[in-house]
Amino acid sequence: MSTEGASSPSRLLPSLLGILLLLMGLALLAGGIKLSMLGGSLYYVLAGIGLTLTGLLLLAGKRAALGLYALVLFASTVWSLWEIGLDWWQLVPRLSLWFALGVVLLLPWFRRPLLHDGPAPLGTAALSVAVVLAGGAAIGSQFTNPGEISGDLGRDTADMTSTAPAIPDGEWQAYGRTEFGDRYSPLKQITPANIGKLQEAWRIRTGDMPTDKDPVEITNQNTPLKVNGKLYACTAHSKVLALDPDTGKEIWRFDPQIQGPNGDDFRGWAHMTCRGVSYYDEANFKNADAISQPATLSPAGQAIATSCPRRLFLPTADARLIAINADTGKVCEDFGTKGAVDLKAGIGPFTPGGYYSTSPAAITRNLVIIGGHVTDNESTNEPSGVIRAFDVHDGHLVWNWDSGNPDETTPLPEGKTYTRNSPNMWSLASVDEKLGMVYLPLGNQMPDQWGGNRTAGAEKFSAGTVALDIDTGKLRWNYQFTHHDLWDMDVGSQPTLLDMKTADGVKPALIQPTKQGSLYVLDRRDGTPIVPIREVPAPTGAVEGDHTAPTQARSDLNLLPPPLDEKAMWGATPFDQMLCRIQFKELRYEGQYTPPSVQGSLIYPGNVGVFNWGSVSLDPVRQLLFTSPNYMAFVSKLVPRAEVAAGSKRESETSGVQPNTGAPYAVIMHPFMSPLGVPCQAPAWGYVAGIDLTTNKVVWKHKNGTSRDSSPIPIGLPMGVPSMGGSMVTGGGVGFLSGTLDQYIRAYDVKNGKELWKSRLPAGGQATPMSYTGKDGKQYVLVVVGGHGSLGTKMGDYIIAYKLSE
Repeated sequence: MSTEGASSPSRLLPSLLGILLLLMGLALLAGGIKLSMLGGSLYYVLAGIGLTLTGLLLLAGKRAALGLYALVLFASTVWSLWEIGLDWWQLVPRLSLWFALGVVLLLPWFRRPLLHDGPAPLGTAALSVAVVLAGGAAIGSQFTNPGEISGDLGRDTADMTSTAPAIPDGEWQAYGRTEFGDRYSPLKQITPANIGKLQEAWRIRTGDMPTDKDPVEITNQNTPLKVNGKLYACTAHSKVLALDPDTGKEIWRFDPQIQGPNGDDFRGWAHMTCRGVSYYDEANFKNADAISQPATLSPAGQAIATSCPRRLFLPTADARLIAINADTGKVCEDFGTKGAVDLKAGIGPFTPGGYYSTSPAAITRNLVIIGGHVTDNESTNEPSGVIRAFDVHDGHLVWNWDSGNPDETTPLPEGKTYTRNSPNMWSLASVDEKLGMVYLPLGNQMPDQWGGNRTAGAEKFSAGTVALDIDTGKLRWNYQFTHHDLWDMDVGSQPTLLDMKTADGVKPALIQPTKQGSLYVLDRRDGTPIVPIREVPAPTGAVEGDHTAPTQARSDLNLLPPPLDEKAMWGATPFDQMLCRIQFKELRYEGQYTPPSVQGSLIYPGNVGVFNWGSVSLDPVRQLLFTSPNYMAFVSKLVPRAEVAAGSKRESETSGVQPNTGAPYAVIMHPFMSPLGVPCQAPAWGYVAGIDLTTNKVVWKHKNGTSRDSSPIPIGLPMGVPSMGGSMVTGGGVGFLSGTLDQYIRAYDVKNGKELWKSRLPAGGQATPMSYTGKDGKQYVLVVVGGHGSLGTKMGDYIIAYKLSE
């Protein structure tokens, strides 16, 4: 017997490790058998056998355990590299645990007790080589960036200028800065060269925090305005604050005292938010060059033009549109009825909270144009999705466009009801007054995942962009991006307008980002594609009573992710990764547009979308589009009405059992997650990207955001996390984004996407930043920091402004 074996320590540690490996092996073997029966990888069966035998050998105190485990680790490394190559985040669940256990086995306290019957130089050497190989793969993967694109725009101008409505450079007069929705500030004080000096200038708290009487999905998605020498912000409870731009000091506050059926109890509502207010100034239109002509004012209109020449329009969570004097914060009494228009008129009955406008209205010379949110998947008898245009002075209804009755735009007679359950616009419209058109991003007819009874209007207009004549509301053109939408691919992004430099000359363009990842580029005069849009074959096989469209529209300009496969499944450990593979194989998935099913279908991109209400931002001078695409898969499972369990209920619009009352199926939707609560698809889940609009090519694309606020251990691992909130760009060549799940506002060089600066936020920043010039002549960057209830980010009530230090 060797000296080493004679002096070996207790066999307790190897035995304990043997028990652990035995249990792990049996778990992998059981899951691996199930996965293999579903047609999945055999790796887990083989690894399970290897770990089980290794565990038994360790319990028996046999040195052969070293060589066998070396074989398991070596084979796991080779298999991992064959499946996904040198991708660090993909290697972690495949190899990190096995690598760590290999290192443990090499430690003297675990290895020496196995050598009681002689040394094992071959087994020790083999295990050492396997550990080094696995570690080397991990080290090598640090120098790769799968999924990323590196590049540089290479210019500061494309010899173009902005053709958006002219406003002072230092102002931000609409949600997207102008009614073109480009989220572009021409200010140039802050640049990539000096942004290191950007620091917090001031912060305030609005005092509007969630209570136990609020819905789960209470959000702070507001982008304030800077105009009339003030900042104007709204809160989730529809309160409006006017602030000093240089200090944040409150000038006035307006509280509409929103009411639910039980006073201030809003539990049971789908959600509650205010993305912004709209601004109108009589002086802006005195000499405006627009097709729309000044209207002859009624006595009430003349009174409001005189008494409230500068006013804000506030959409409230209890479905009112209120006109507020922008100077004083008082209601403009001559607008509507004592300052308000009742948006419930003509809508018909609905569940409390089931109809209101989450987004600010579009403003034209004569009109305030507004749509409304309709609760998803509650029933087939939801409020109308009608779009209404009210006189900007006295609030009388000028026209209404209802996709269920699209040719009749004259105001609905009192006592009548608009078409129930017609597609709606819950996001923001854009306006080109010179062309005389308003552009509407439309949603769907409920329910989202079953369309057996869709109306002709829904089949024509839903999930697309509709252009209406500003003066009459008559249809000018429409383009549908998802045919017979069964995936909740409603168009949530505001259309972005610009004059675009193309090979055929400069064209008036509309860019429509969509949840499915395509960026549709249309001539906004007539809706014809500027960038080719192709009809691609789509999966078939809807549930009984429904159908699918044979093709779907895909733009050549897109940020679509590659289709998912089993190799793309992820997890925190080999075990939940295996369970994710099993889930993947059990779900129906045939690529994008896989129809919802009773079996359960994987929807990717999911209904949160590649692009959502945050839209995109673009620099019309550089002809650069800046955006933050997301990649998260969802599961959609139809439940036959007879099988809906008693007492089942929805938790929010994206979780729980969605009732779909009136349809033959309810639906269960949820993110595609592992049992440990991490996504089943591999990271990255969020990026920032830059697109050259003169070539329609993605110039750069980088992972964005960390796991700091999404994991039990607050470590900022640079995985690339989803964002919910928009971006903005500046003339100084800097882009800003705050919507990531980690609590930061970040700045980027728009030419190459390099992260230049970031600042820690006290809560979730799920809003779109904006920029303005203060009375001190300094450029400020401002963001609302309030969190998002259903995303789980930290709630708050902050507004924070930044400027360059002296």
